[in-house]
Amino acid sequence: MSDKRKRIVIKFGTGILTKSPGNTLNTAQLRRLTGEVADLVAAGHQCLVVSSGAVGAGLMLMGLEERPSDLPSIQACAAIGQSRLMRHYETLFQRHGLHVAQLLLSHQDIDSRTRYQNARNTLERLFRFRTVVPIINENDPVAVEELRFGDNDRLSAEVAILSDADLLIMLTSVQGLLDEENRLISKVTDVEAVSHLARSETGAFSRGGMVTKLQAAKMALQAGITSVIASGFEPGNMAAATEGKPAGTRFTGVE
Repeated sequence: MSDKRKRIVIKFGTGILTKSPGNTLNTAQLRRLTGEVADLVAAGHQCLVVSSGAVGAGLMLMGLEERPSDLPSIQACAAIGQSRLMRHYETLFQRHGLHVAQLLLSHQDIDSRTRYQNARNTLERLFRFRTVVPIINENDPVAVEELRFGDNDRLSAEVAILSDADLLIMLTSVQGLLDEENRLISKVTDVEAVSHLARSETGAFSRGGMVTKLQAAKMALQAGITSVIASGFEPGNMAAATEGKPAGTRFTGVE
């Protein structure tokens, strides 16, 4: 275990933020997750959350039982759900004496040198305020790539690189990367060597799967950032991943 204070990007997937059948937020789960982030902040770490769930949060308010197939309806759900999602984060983090700051990013923002630097400067300034947790999501009402495929996986890696993070934690509905016999692989140093184990399945309310998470882990690793894919349903995984203890699958360049 290292006592070094870390800058951590934590990605919450749609599957761990919504209740079955997926068209309403899981408030109890959100309460636990925000509590674990608050514990990391209290321990001196700088935490940034990349949150999915805006589309799922908007479905119930639109009276929809499943994710729409047409892009305008998906974006409408995101536009409605984003404010609802942020209200939950604001209320839950306030219980721990923390405030939230919302940033909506698109890949065009990250590809633009000027907007990239502006986003970077904003995050650096926010990190100076010890009681602020930045919450980032894809700008879903106007951007389309993560809505169609990825569930913010790639965005989380881009944000980790943008913010000079020490660690990227991707919390999902599975334990981590599994081998051919469904056993957890605890450590990976070569993403290409395990890429054949990824499945590209998506849920009715989310997009992504292990394929996009491995791509995100590879992006982070190429930038020298360790990443962890772990279950968001197992309490303590965030702290364990931060401390280098067993939690899901760790992707690191260290043998």
